Amino acid sequence: MKMKLLIANRGEIALRIIRTCRKLGIRTVLVHSDPDRESLPVYYADERYPLGGSTPAETYLNITKIIKAALGTCCDAIHPGYGFLAEDASFVAACEENHLTFVGPPSDALEKLGNKLLARRTMHEAQVPIIPGSDGQLRDEDEAVEVAERIGYPVIIKAVYGGGGRGMRMARTAEEVRRFFRVTKLESASAFGRDVLYIEKQLIDPRHVEIQALADSRGKIVTLGERECSIQRRHQKLLEEAPSVALEIKRFDA
Repeated sequence: MKMKLLIANRGEIALRIIRTCRKLGIRTVLVHSDPDRESLPVYYADERYPLGGSTPAETYLNITKIIKAALGTCCDAIHPGYGFLAEDASFVAACEENHLTFVGPPSDALEKLGNKLLARRTMHEAQVPIIPGSDGQLRDEDEAVEVAERIGYPVIIKAVYGGGGRGMRMARTAEEVRRFFRVTKLESASAFGRDVLYIEKQLIDPRHVEIQALADSRGKIVTLGERECSIQRRHQKLLEEAPSVALEIKRFDA
C-alpha cells in the first residue's frame, strides 16, 4: 500500500519535503492559504487542499482544518515542517486521536519540551544536571525575589511556555526582579497565551552547544554531532557551526 503524506507548511520547507517524498515514492497533499495558492510548492505537490483564509491563525495554525484536510484526502501521515504547529503537543495529540502518523516526536515528548518546568523536572529525574532555579511556577513578585536571593544574582526570569528568544529578562537586583516579573508576565500572556513564569540562575558568557539526535519508533537512535550556537542576538541564534570549536570530542569510525 502506498503512503500519502499531508504537508502542513509552506515555502522552502514544503518544497524540500515534496522533493524527498518523490524520491521515496510517497504521494503528497499540500494545504495552503489563499495568498499561497499560486506558490511553487502548491504547483509541485501531487494534491492541493485550500484551507480558506489568509492569516496563519485561519490556515497553518488551524488544527481542526488541517486534521479535516488529512482525513478528507485519505492521508496516512502529517509532516509539520518547522514553525507553525511543529512543536504543538495538542496538534500531535489530535493526529494520534485520528490515527494519523505525526512525523516527529509523540505528544507526551513535546509536552515535556514545551513546558520548561516539566522539562527541568524530567531532566532532574533522569539525573541530568540542571541550572539552579525555582522548583515550580512563581506565584508572585515576592516569591520571585525570594528565589533570586537564594540562588544568587544575576538571574533570568523566563516564561514556562516561551520560545524564540521571547519571554526572558535578566535581573541583577530585587528591584529589577519585581519590574521584569511584571513585564515578562505580560509578554508571555500576549505571545504564548499563558503568563506562567519561573526563574533560573543566569550564566555569564556561556557556550551554547547542541547535539541533535534522531530516533524512530523502533528504537533506533542516530546522533548528528554537535553544533556551536553561541553567536546570538536577543537569545536568538544567528550562526551555527559544526563541529563546535569549544569541544574536543574523540570520534570513532562506525
